[in-house]
Amino acid sequence: MLNQLDQLEREALAQLAEAGDAAALEAWRVTYLGKKSRLMTILGDLGKLPPAERPAIGRRGNEVKRALEAAYAERVAALKQEELERSLTAAPLDVTLPGRPVEIGRLHPVTQTLREIYAVCAEMGFQVYRSREVETDEMNFQLLNIPPHHPARDMWSTFYTTVPGVILRTHTSPGQIRVMRAYCPEPIRVILPGMCYRYEQITARSEIQFTQVEGLAVGRHITMADLKGTLVEFARRMFGADRRYRFRASYFPFTEPSAEMDIECVICDGKGCPVCKYTGWVEILGAGMVHPVVLRNGGYDPDVYSGYAWGMGPQRITMLRYQINDIRYFWENDLRFLEQF
Repeated sequence: MLNQLDQLEREALAQLAEAGDAAALEAWRVTYLGKKSRLMTILGDLGKLPPAERPAIGRRGNEVKRALEAAYAERVAALKQEELERSLTAAPLDVTLPGRPVEIGRLHPVTQTLREIYAVCAEMGFQVYRSREVETDEMNFQLLNIPPHHPARDMWSTFYTTVPGVILRTHTSPGQIRVMRAYCPEPIRVILPGMCYRYEQITARSEIQFTQVEGLAVGRHITMADLKGTLVEFARRMFGADRRYRFRASYFPFTEPSAEMDIECVICDGKGCPVCKYTGWVEILGAGMVHPVVLRNGGYDPDVYSGYAWGMGPQRITMLRYQINDIRYFWENDLRFLEQF
């Protein structure tokens, strides 16, 4: 039996040296190391041998098995190296060939607009202050002069959570109370960007979630003229000095007096289209002087301090600047749309 193992080892190694490709190697492995090979048969029949012969034959059989496995691994590596050398010789690698271009991500068009708004406001002395998106009813409504059952609440259809009194904020205005309480009695000049949520019908110009940028300035002797000057300068920088604008009287519970600012529709040049509701004008923001009740809730004495506030939608501004006729494009994640910016 020992002689059979010695002969099997010599025969297997000789056959392995002649294996010249992957198919021949696989055939060799099945023949000499497979479950039905002669070597496996000998090792499997050890129990049939006399007890005295089993240790020597078992030891020799395992030695042959290890030797063949090691030789097989070396032959596989050698053939792979030979194949690599042949491929390099037959078709040399052209190191001057340019690599494949890697797609580079880009900022969402609304994010680009937001950053331009930050830059314009920063040049006018405003700092960025971020507040939470999940708010309390008290902060979102009551401290902004909108008590329960006030009819103005119909303007902001709200997403409520399972926790009583906790909602998704409908506007960035609750950030006014938070920043005033954080810095009172110091003067304030901040913008408050962030996401807002309203349960509204989705149309070409409105969504259930949207970004908003709130502006707030509080100090001594601040007037409506300061507010108008700030917004006119903002509009000129964002839309150009030639774009017409207008102010309209409006109503917000947290400002008094209140106004809205419109920009001549860029999409139709004031002729009328679905985006501007065929009026030729598109509202870009609401504004006004901070209501005395809101100032007092923020910690400021309205007899000493005054302030102005405004809130704008960067998505609507982006639509005007790039002549986009449907706000829903911003949330569809269509690369054909996004790759244009």
